[in-house]
Amino acid sequence: MTNVGSLDRLLRLILGTVLLAAPFLPGLAGVSAAWGAWKFVLAAVGAVMIGTALFRFCPAYTLLGINTCQIPKK
Repeated sequence: MTNVGSLDRLLRLILGTVLLAAPFLPGLAGVSAAWGAWKFVLAAVGAVMIGTALFRFCPAYTLLGINTCQIPKK
């Protein structure tokens, strides 16, 4: 079962990659140091977004009844 469409998938993949990598980039070390443990929360959210993009399934979409996928159900 898929409920994540192509555009949604691409945006999740891009944003997830940014959220996963941003706290650990050397150029943002000063900013991410002030975030404390929040940088790990952002990285976890990024990992979840990448996972939902790869599997094309979002549990929150199922709970909310949202479907951005254009593939017809069989």
